[in-house]
Amino acid sequence: MDEPKHPDGVVRTARAVALTAVLGLIALGLAWELWLAPTGSGTLALKVLPLLPCLAGLLRHRMYTFRWLSLLVWLYVLEGVMRATSESGLSQQLAMAELALCLLIFAACGLYIRRRQRNARQQPA
Repeated sequence: MDEPKHPDGVVRTARAVALTAVLGLIALGLAWELWLAPTGSGTLALKVLPLLPCLAGLLRHRMYTFRWLSLLVWLYVLEGVMRATSESGLSQQLAMAELALCLLIFAACGLYIRRRQRNARQQPA
C-alpha cells in the first residue's frame, strides 16, 4: 500500500498535519536543547535524529512510515510527560508543547491510516 493514485482531501490534510507537526517537533527539540533551555552540553538534541528518516516517507505517502511514526511518537510523549511534571518554567512549557505536537502527530497518523485503508477497501478490484 504505497503512494495512493488520487489521495482524497482527508488523506492530504492528515499528511500535511503530520508532516508539519513532525517538522515542528524537530525544530522544538533542537531549539530546546541547543538554545532555549539546554540540558548539559546539548547532546540531548540528538533525540530528534529518529524523526529525520520519516520525513521522506511522509512526503511519499508511505503507509509503513505513518504506522511506525504513530508508535515512535510515544517515546517523545514519555519524555514530555516526565519533563512537564519534573521541571518548571520554560522547560515545563516546552515539554507541554512537545506533548501537544506528539498528540497531533498521533491523531494525524491514525486518521491517515484509517482513511487510506477505507479507501483501499472501497476501490473495485
